[in-house]
Amino acid sequence: MANPKNRDKFKKHQPRPTNTGFGKKKPKSDGNENLLYGLHSVIAGLNNPKRKFKSLYATQNTADKVESLAKERGINLEILTGRDLENICGQGTVHQGIVGKVYPLPALDIRDIEPQGLVVVLDQLTDPHNVGAILRTAAAFNVQAIVTQDRNSPQGSAILAKTASGGMEHVPIIEVTNLARAMDQLKKINFTLIGLDSEADQAMADINIPLPLAIVLGAEGKGLRHKTRQNCDLMARLDMPGQIKSLNVSNAAAICLYALHGKS
Repeated sequence: MANPKNRDKFKKHQPRPTNTGFGKKKPKSDGNENLLYGLHSVIAGLNNPKRKFKSLYATQNTADKVESLAKERGINLEILTGRDLENICGQGTVHQGIVGKVYPLPALDIRDIEPQGLVVVLDQLTDPHNVGAILRTAAAFNVQAIVTQDRNSPQGSAILAKTASGGMEHVPIIEVTNLARAMDQLKKINFTLIGLDSEADQAMADINIPLPLAIVLGAEGKGLRHKTRQNCDLMARLDMPGQIKSLNVSNAAAICLYALHGKS
């Protein structure tokens, strides 16, 4: 990718300093820091040289699985109990015995996208589970980036990262102020923008347009906004033979990417 210019920044939060030594207070989350938890998410972060860790905590059983990676990165691994980890990431969190406090990944600009491959554009998707699932699928299909508005979208949350199961380390999320302007920028570098709509005249399976392509997905229930539709080059539907004619947006994204990834 080209050198970033005028990058849209992720929001940065400074956690309160904590002491973790014997006889001192155990670390707690203030709710405003960037966390990675879950084995796949943390291992993907450790394997990503762009991901910087503030601290890394694990139970004794899980520590053996990441100790060598942490050592290679020069990251101190502290052994805690499962209850201590819940104090950091929240009661009932499925942390799988490991939690990392991390810095946000370097932010990218829409102009960093190259005129090739696939891109996913999200129009006001706010559910971190859905966005995380889309991220995971995007990583599987070698999507170049996910573009979303900096408002009405989930930030780089721990829930999103856990659902993405490492996908956040492979597919950058580019946050933009004006989604319509970003779509125009993609058009300028020869992307064809395909909006997903269950009522569209054309079926996704029938589209025979060469890469680069961008899939434009709307929020659950509301779908694409009127202005976003106007900025798409065409609309397409997913044909389904069963009684249910609509899918969760993350499932729809997976089918679209499968249908289009082989275009040349």
